[in-house]
Amino acid sequence: MKEAKKATVFLHPGHRIGEISPRLFGAFIEPIGTIVDGSMYNPKHVSADELGFRTDFLQAVRETGLPAVRLPGGNFVSGWNWKDSIGPVEKRKKHLDLAWFQYITNQVGHDEYLRWSEKAGTEPMYTINLGTGGIEDAIDIAAYTNHPGGEYWSDLRQKNGHEKPYGVKIWYLGNEMDGPWQIGSWEKAPRGYGVLANEVSKAMKWVDPTIETVACVSSSPNLSHYPQWDMDVLEQCYESVDYISLHHYHAATPDNLPALMGGSVYFENYINTEIALCDFLQAKLRSPRKMMLSFDEYATILRPAEELHPGYGPHAIYAAHYRFDQNREYVLHDPDHMEGARAPKIPQMMEALTNTSTLMAFLRHADRVKIGCMTSGLAALARTDREHVWKPAGYYPYEDMIRHATGVSLRPLVTCDCFDIPGYAMDDNSQYQTQRGVPYIDAAAAYDEEKGEMTVYIINRSWEEDFEIDLDVSHFHGYTLKEHVQMYSEDPQAGNTWEDPEKVKPSVSEAADFKDGRITSVVKKLSWNAFRLVRADR
Repeated sequence: MKEAKKATVFLHPGHRIGEISPRLFGAFIEPIGTIVDGSMYNPKHVSADELGFRTDFLQAVRETGLPAVRLPGGNFVSGWNWKDSIGPVEKRKKHLDLAWFQYITNQVGHDEYLRWSEKAGTEPMYTINLGTGGIEDAIDIAAYTNHPGGEYWSDLRQKNGHEKPYGVKIWYLGNEMDGPWQIGSWEKAPRGYGVLANEVSKAMKWVDPTIETVACVSSSPNLSHYPQWDMDVLEQCYESVDYISLHHYHAATPDNLPALMGGSVYFENYINTEIALCDFLQAKLRSPRKMMLSFDEYATILRPAEELHPGYGPHAIYAAHYRFDQNREYVLHDPDHMEGARAPKIPQMMEALTNTSTLMAFLRHADRVKIGCMTSGLAALARTDREHVWKPAGYYPYEDMIRHATGVSLRPLVTCDCFDIPGYAMDDNSQYQTQRGVPYIDAAAAYDEEKGEMTVYIINRSWEEDFEIDLDVSHFHGYTLKEHVQMYSEDPQAGNTWEDPEKVKPSVSEAADFKDGRITSVVKKLSWNAFRLVRADR
């Protein structure tokens, strides 16, 4: 009989990485497709409230405890005039969205985004327009949103029905300002964007000194100007901003299981580079300020590879975004006509594993990564069609981390077999270097002394074999194992639908045993696991 694979994980209360910010488990939304027009907003829905919000979706999001959400975009904001989206709905202006070739009706505007956040019980983190917008618009939006009253914009907010300031604390200074796909891109003038970010941050903090600001750096580690663009920007605004904004969409074909399951390695490489860059600048500028990171767009995308054009070099990215299709038509999204979303269009189990692995990478950098916003995070917590709301597979690990990944992050020492990810290319721009020695066992831990709780998260990345786990927690005196929660599926393509909402969900493992400070159990192939420990006096 073949001997089972074995792995050990050692944890010690002194191996602390840093405090875990609740904002690490946020989501990102942008009015593309049906997430805003259809899921959030549909005045014809049977559950719609006085603002046209679907209360079934609101309730589902509220119950997850989602801590924060970055809004209202995204590429869309670089051409969006927020002033045209306030006041009486019937008087708002309809515009072209050049980013996504759709009509923006502004039925959901500035106030609606913030009021939806209030109703959902989640903190809004706001992205302003620094494409077609500038310093004056930034001052005005800060005053309208956060000033108590007594001047034009805050008085107008009160006239529009919101007496108290919204109190938005996190402000993103534009979106992906290095991308040639961005309206008003600063791709060719990073120092110019850095100066603008510095001046906008300074002015907004003069309106409200309690806020924090986030500057854009390279929106992908695959771009040819990375990381020099980041250095040039940050040198101009280091003393004025509080975070840098990181985005990455890792892509792999559905059959490339090593790349899918080990994809968080590429996120960690990106994080490590940015930390080193920030610390270099801190030394160069003789600054006492330590720059923090906001990873406010991320996902792993399962898709086919595209045709490559060897030798094109940097031209390839322009060829992808400077096409002018004479047959393209703008689309008007009717929130009452959602396309059928009941059948899972992607393998939900694989999506859950890859996104959770990325969150675990953020936990391992909790001292510097303080904000995380999962792209399609709302859909990961509450999937919708025109009539219904249900929990997809990704809900369970995501919600668990919102609830239980609190306190401080601990550094796990993992000993196990490893695998390699051969280098590959998805298209001319998304190319990935070979990664060697990726551990099959992916681990992260959250230790909350005040609550008397610790949760150890483990993903078995192996697509072929279960692992026997020896989890050494002997230095956590007075703690005992409460449960080993696991989620796996014999079918990695599986997903939940309204008709079959519990096809993939967690269960309590009967294999776990706790003795002399060590937990032994089995983690199944392609599975997510949470080992919950509690202090005996709780």
